[in-house]
Amino acid sequence: MSNLLAVPFKKTYQVDVAGAARTYLSDNGDTHPDAVKADIKQWQEMRQKIVSLEVHANRLTDLMSYHAQLTSVLTKFPVDMQLEILYAPLFSPSVVPVTMRSLMFERAAVVFNLGSLYSQLAASEDRSNVDGIKRAAAFFQNASGVFSYLQTSILPHFSIPPDQEHPPLDLSRLFVHAMEFLNLAQAQECFWQKAKLDNLKNGLVSKLAGATMYMYKKSLTIILEAEPPIKHIYPSDWLSHIEVKQHHFEAVAQFRRSREELEKSRYGFEIAYLTQAQLAAKKGYDVARKGRVLPAILNDIQSFLEIIKKELFRAERDNDLIYHQDVPTGSTLPAIQQATVAQAVTPKELSDPTILVPLNQMVFSSLMGWGTREAINIYNDRKKNLIQEELVGPAKESKIAAERLLQSLNLPASLEALERPVGLPPSFLKKAEEVRLENGPAKIEAAIEDLYKLSRQNYKFLNEAMDILDQEASEDESTRETLPIPFTRPPSHEANVHLADKERRYRTILDQAATGDETIRTKWDQWERNITELTWDEADLEASIPSSTLSTSSYPSSSSTLSTDKHARALRSLLESLSELYTDRDNLIRRASALGEADDIQPRIVKAAAGFERLGLETAESTGTPYSGATQKHTTHPAMFEDISNNELAKYDKFIQWMRDLEGKQEEILGSIKTENELFLQSRKSSESVKAREQALQSLDLSYYKYKEIMQNLEEGVNFYNDLSAILLQFKDACRQWCNERKHEIHTLSRSMQSLSMGEENERSNDATELSQSRSLGQPTPVPSTLQGAQQHLVQMTPNRNTKRFITDLNSSDWETPNFGGFPQGGRKV
Repeated sequence: MSNLLAVPFKKTYQVDVAGAARTYLSDNGDTHPDAVKADIKQWQEMRQKIVSLEVHANRLTDLMSYHAQLTSVLTKFPVDMQLEILYAPLFSPSVVPVTMRSLMFERAAVVFNLGSLYSQLAASEDRSNVDGIKRAAAFFQNASGVFSYLQTSILPHFSIPPDQEHPPLDLSRLFVHAMEFLNLAQAQECFWQKAKLDNLKNGLVSKLAGATMYMYKKSLTIILEAEPPIKHIYPSDWLSHIEVKQHHFEAVAQFRRSREELEKSRYGFEIAYLTQAQLAAKKGYDVARKGRVLPAILNDIQSFLEIIKKELFRAERDNDLIYHQDVPTGSTLPAIQQATVAQAVTPKELSDPTILVPLNQMVFSSLMGWGTREAINIYNDRKKNLIQEELVGPAKESKIAAERLLQSLNLPASLEALERPVGLPPSFLKKAEEVRLENGPAKIEAAIEDLYKLSRQNYKFLNEAMDILDQEASEDESTRETLPIPFTRPPSHEANVHLADKERRYRTILDQAATGDETIRTKWDQWERNITELTWDEADLEASIPSSTLSTSSYPSSSSTLSTDKHARALRSLLESLSELYTDRDNLIRRASALGEADDIQPRIVKAAAGFERLGLETAESTGTPYSGATQKHTTHPAMFEDISNNELAKYDKFIQWMRDLEGKQEEILGSIKTENELFLQSRKSSESVKAREQALQSLDLSYYKYKEIMQNLEEGVNFYNDLSAILLQFKDACRQWCNERKHEIHTLSRSMQSLSMGEENERSNDATELSQSRSLGQPTPVPSTLQGAQQHLVQMTPNRNTKRFITDLNSSDWETPNFGGFPQGGRKV
């Protein structure tokens, strides 16, 4: 039985890699999934191999090959490709697994399991011979190197979402760092063991033990002082094991130093070092006795403590009777020196995956890299947003501002009333025809009904989500009345607080949207009559507009008429200039949009990506460092193409400048319109009939713009509710998934309690049967099975004859050696 710790595997489960890959490529890629179906199948098969791991050296290749391929996958797919990865917590394989949509989570867990496999291979070695010790030391160093690589090269790129309900703390930086030093300490212990078997000098063995003590202490310190805390993750016997090892090797280092002082006839220093060794061994024994460590560990420290006591008694007796040397205090003794031999050795296949899998054999090698593809998508989005935000949006805002000014000036209604005293102006007939052909009032009523329907549907989705949570809360309360729920499982109202907060935010948004819906309804009620008039036929509409034909006595003087006509012509000319400006702006937007449609940055991005790959390879060759285009260090990222994107977007700067020039020109025209309109109004002496005609035309013109405004508000409302529906459906699914996880926890707890209850019942039944049979046969009463484990524990704590032989064999120095793999339980090597 080994007296060293083996890091267990992180248990994982089947995931639908193929389905997620096909879905992502169908939705986001420019490659059909069938074109890479062999690669998808290979990925699925490699993933299948790591679901069930056993302790065998052949599985090292499986894990490292899969890791190599994952580095390629991460260059072709985003970290979150909507693939749910499941891994159970390290020391709790039967609880609900941690679920994350992250390929970096998969990569980190795979590398962690690689370190675990090295650790288990090391612990399984037979260390009763030199070859076994060497293999164990090599495996432990590899395990330490793997955990070091995980901590420094992978975890910095592994981000955990802040809303992750159960973060994988066993993949935190400090947890992995502690594992690195634990395995390094165990490798150092193997080197110390070999030095003992080789009968090296006491001074060197002391230094090796001192380094071993330091590494165990470093691992324990990281665990105990980590923030956020990770101590609770470890089984209590692991922490006790590490602490006992720390004290044990401190005692060994001090003891070996005492042997060195004895050889130099410095008997006072011998006693001082033995005293320090006894203090350290006593601490280790106290921890081992209370900490439920392995029997071999307890037996080691107990036996060693007895040996130290005997040696200290002998040394003190000899010094008192014969040597009479002064004994220095412990504080005056020099610190134990250290000789560090164990080093973290990262497998070269891990740091450079191309050693194991050449680049041309990586999965999805034919696909464009994710960083490259994402850079193209980002450029296209920036191009689209630029046209929308710098051209389309400003043009729309400028036109609205101009139309509002014209409405406030009663233009062009006042001009058309003067120019056409009878009938309807052509511009107005065009607007009325648009509303009539669209059947405007019916269209608005239908849109309002759709808006209300979508609002009710969204409230329904939100209420259904809360019904799911309420049902889970009721089931949780019922379960607490029948099962002893652990205190670590919070009640539903505490556990679902993040979901309840989201529900309140969504409901507030819906309430605000409902208020906006009523505002639109009110606006329609106010303008329904006027907008409906726009749907009348031309004759009825013309009859509703008063004419402004003047009698002879009502006509203004000729000089006034000439002045009015002059300003009217000027206004008409300015309005035509404004209309031409609208046309120029529309043509500008069409030209920019046409350029955007033809603009393809992909060839330039792909060429630059190939250049980055070549540069990375040349740099790696010149520095002698491992290179893989799939590794995190050399993966192309969208930010690497920022300069190219900015350079390509510069071709749209001229359109932006032209748009700004047109805005300035519009301001000049509007200023001239305001000035001319004031002169026009001052020169005109309108009759009441003219004013009535102007007001009627202006009212109908304003009705048209209110119709367009209401339709735009309704369209925005429908789009808003459709987008929110998708979000609320996702929220509903999240509530259902959360409830299913809670139910699974209860189901697991219930099965565990049933198994425990059945086991106790069977044990009591077997004990009663054995007791009855022994009494009927007149045999001694057997010890119940529930006490046999305790008796065996007491037996293992008792030193055997071989241990007593080591007490008398001081020259062999083998009696401080803990139980090693291959030795009989409780035995020692003579």
